[in-house]
Amino acid sequence: MSESAPIEHPSGLTSGDLIEADEPLRLFAAWFEQAARSEPRDPTAMSLATVGADGLPNVRMVLMKGFGEAGFVFYTNVDSQKGHELDREQKAALLFHWKSANRQVRLRGPVERIEDAEADAYFATRPRLTQIGAWASKQSAPLESPHAFEKAIAYYVAKFGLGTVPRPPNWTGYRLRPLQIEFWQERPFRLHDRLEFRREALDTPWHKARLYP
Repeated sequence: MSESAPIEHPSGLTSGDLIEADEPLRLFAAWFEQAARSEPRDPTAMSLATVGADGLPNVRMVLMKGFGEAGFVFYTNVDSQKGHELDREQKAALLFHWKSANRQVRLRGPVERIEDAEADAYFATRPRLTQIGAWASKQSAPLESPHAFEKAIAYYVAKFGLGTVPRPPNWTGYRLRPLQIEFWQERPFRLHDRLEFRREALDTPWHKARLYP
């Protein structure tokens, strides 16, 4: 097999299709569509990396709830560890790993809170007990006793009754606006394809480069 021979992947795309891509969001959309069909669990799962006040990195799994030209959106309690780190540093990194397709996508860039109206609209779509949990959880804080969380859930179930559960004031979404997006696609013998898109600022053009594996 020659180095230039295209490699067929489960989506029907070849390594050549990856290298010929000239715009990262369209390529991400194509990969995500394929992952939505092939991943046995949730294709929206992504690692979120932030930096703590001590300078050490933190990483955890979150769920992407939207993406587009404006960026990649996820939700959390702003009083959580990641909420504090996002608000303080206002930058982060994301990683998607779609094992079924042997692909990864890495993103880095500034982070901002979304508008209240957008957060309200999404919160209203969540299952009721999930909405209750957002009120009851002091995310990242020490749990006072084994039953403290259950008591808090019972309290908010009674408080809201059968009425609408509003969005907690300390729960909202963040949007990462990428300055760097890297696509990684496995090939045999660890001769992987890596295609990186970078831009100097959010209003400047993307520049792409193929990277050594």
